[in-house]
Amino acid sequence: MDIQTKKGLLDVVVLSTLIKGDSYGYKIVQEVSRVVDISESTLYPILRRLEAAAALTTYSVEHRGRLRKYYKLTNEGYGKVKLFIEDWDEIKRVYNFIVANARGKWRQ
Repeated sequence: MDIQTKKGLLDVVVLSTLIKGDSYGYKIVQEVSRVVDISESTLYPILRRLEAAAALTTYSVEHRGRLRKYYKLTNEGYGKVKLFIEDWDEIKRVYNFIVANARGKWRQ
């Protein structure tokens, strides 16, 4: 998968974890890691970019004497996930068309 496609997918995967509720970095990494390899050093730039795009907001809560930063999905972020799902339906149709035309024609 090319890097730009993966980058776009990671954004939506991260946003989709927040549909279930607000979360913090380490927990988001755990959730996202179930479907794609991601490290905290990869996640935090994504979160900053999504915050700058108004797809999520942040707030802090004290946890064991330290402040833990939480991420909350905005309407804009929810809209990005919804648009991705709608776009993906079209991508699936294109994929199925390509596979149907290529089936049995693979060159090895």
